[in-house]
Parts: sequence; structure tokens; C-alpha cells
Amino acid sequence: MMLKVLNLYAGIGGNRKNWTDVSVTAVELDPLLASIYAQRFPDDNVIAGDAHQYLLDHFRKFDFIWSSPPCQSHSSFRQNICVRFRGTVPVYPDMRLYQEILFLKHNASCCWAVENVKPYYKPLIEPDAVLHRHLFWSNFRIPAIESLSEIKIRHAQIPELEKALGFSLKEFKLKNKRQILRNCVNPKLGLHILETAKSRIFPQQ
Repeated sequence: MMLKVLNLYAGIGGNRKNWTDVSVTAVELDPLLASIYAQRFPDDNVIAGDAHQYLLDHFRKFDFIWSSPPCQSHSSFRQNICVRFRGTVPVYPDMRLYQEILFLKHNASCCWAVENVKPYYKPLIEPDAVLHRHLFWSNFRIPAIESLSEIKIRHAQIPELEKALGFSLKEFKLKNKRQILRNCVNPKLGLHILETAKSRIFPQQ
């Protein structure tokens, strides 16, 4: 049975790269990133729009929801290094992260997972899993993944990131390729989360 997946804040699809046997609707606000995603995954339904609103309007239509709300305003590196020592302007933490966690906890009957970075503050809602540099909130147990080799994300340059993620952005004119690649979830981790959700949705398979 084909799994119906909603992939929110999809970027260029790092988390989605290794998924198979899925029917995916991907939502990405940036039209250029949405077009790159669509070229990478032509069978997916790609929507250039507001993922936060799309979740509210369509959450009942899917077997599994993955959401990766914008992480920059929560990042410990941005706050503790860039703001404190490099003159970066401080900003409010983007509360869409916690809005979506609470919304899904109390309204979604499907499997779901919300991903974000380790923040500079104590998380307002305790995460259900911590895997490498990511926090996950979910309604199913996510086991550890030991075989994932993470690159040093703060120092890695574009060629190293492209090699690690299996994506090449050479043919695209993008202002900040390095940041786009850094924002990707490792495809092996994306597959690990999806397969774990599948084992709960289809326990007999």
C-alpha cells in the first residue's frame, strides 16, 4: 500500500531523497527551491506556498506528516556565536515550531514527526528523540540511528555537503548554496524516520 506523505518546509528534499513507495505532497515557500525539488522528484505533488497554513487546512488527508519549520531563530550557533560575537541582529524565536507540535499532538490521528535543531534555550516542549544534531517531536517512538556519519556542518563547504547529501546544485543559480545544503536533513536520517513510521502504520508488513 502506498503511503501518503505530507512533507512540509521541503527545501530541496534532503529528508525525502531515499524515500520509496510513497505518494508525497511537498510544500515549500521559496518558489526557486520548490522548482528544484520538483526537478529532483517529478512524481511528487509540489506546492510553492505556506507550509504552516497548508498543515492547518490539509492535515487529515495523510498517513504521515513530516514538518521541518524554519530553524535559524532557534539555532544555538546563531544566538551564541553570531549574535553574541559577530554582530548578527537578535530575533524572536519562530513560534510556528511549537504551534505545529501542539496542533499535531492534539488533532492529528496519523503518524507525524516535527524536526528542528538543538536550540540555544531549553526546549519549551521536551523532544521525543534526539538524533545527532536534530530534535524530533513525534507520536511514535523513534529509535537511535548509530550508523549515520555526520559531517561537521559548521565548517563543511559546498563540495563536501553535496557529496554527503548526494545533491548537486551546480546547474542552479542560487545566492546561498551552502546554507541551502546545510539546511538539508541527511537522507539516511530521513529514511530512518519514514521507515519507523511505516512500521507503525503497517505493522504486518
